[in-house]
Amino acid sequence: MVPFRGGINALNLTSTRRNHSGDLMNGASSSLRTAFSYCVQQVRNYDYHHYLCLLELPPNIRKAAFTLRAFNVETARAMDVASDPRIGLMRLLWWQEAIDKIYANKVIEHPAAQALSSVISENRISKGWLKRPVEARINDARREVADIPETIEELEKYAEDTVSTLLYMTLQAGGIRSTAADHAASHAGKASGLLLLVRSLPYHASRNRHFCYIPTEVAAKHGLLVKEGGRFEIRLDLRESLCNAVFDMASVANVHLQKARSLAGTVPTEARSVLLPAVPAQVFLDTLSRVHFDVFDPRLARGVLGISPLSYQLKLKWSSWRGKY
Repeated sequence: MVPFRGGINALNLTSTRRNHSGDLMNGASSSLRTAFSYCVQQVRNYDYHHYLCLLELPPNIRKAAFTLRAFNVETARAMDVASDPRIGLMRLLWWQEAIDKIYANKVIEHPAAQALSSVISENRISKGWLKRPVEARINDARREVADIPETIEELEKYAEDTVSTLLYMTLQAGGIRSTAADHAASHAGKASGLLLLVRSLPYHASRNRHFCYIPTEVAAKHGLLVKEGGRFEIRLDLRESLCNAVFDMASVANVHLQKARSLAGTVPTEARSVLLPAVPAQVFLDTLSRVHFDVFDPRLARGVLGISPLSYQLKLKWSSWRGKY
């Protein structure tokens, strides 16, 4: 998706990043140190609010978590950085093949792939979970412009395949085996994934090359679905109707978020920091509510998810300190 950057107190960031880099580099070869540094930088540059979440993880999980998030950045941006959609699809197919090569112990000359190979060998990350987000994005990239998802359940499935799987793998890397944690991760991932699709609406509208991430059932309900040239399209210029459609999607995300939190009492303590991405999901929901679910409101792009960087850090730290998500 569209890159996102936010500010933070320079001294705090420098101090935290130095400590964190040391955690990642211990015992690694020069090439691996470079690879892991690349992963940290990619997450910081393109997934900043989750970068701050990962800094709250225990040191034994951080290396895997940053590597998996960097892998997510690489695959999520494949279509966005390509001038031709076919080139973006080729990048995704390359990653699909790269995963097979990694599990076959073959060397790949790409920093994120090198870090991923190291993490997989150390943590036995499930190949099936690693391939699911790539395959979901390949299927998404192959959609025609007029091939609009019909139901919110389709988007929930996409959110689980692309976001929940990251949480599953991070739990696995931490040696955390808990049905409750997996269940909470599923709901937290669906909430985060749905909200990411909502955030991306203006970006994809400006690119005007991909189908809109509003299901036809929701678009039709609010008068956004029109037929042009023999095919259905979704209008984004009817602002009030669009806000109502976004409200419906955000409400589904909120249900998943509340379900994830309702499981907190049964989730092992060591798993709760992995589920901290629920915090930025709530922050974005709150900001979205303040702008009356208008995804084109410029306040959504301010600071970190629409609030000041300091406020965001305090919310994250407070949740982490209390063992909440």
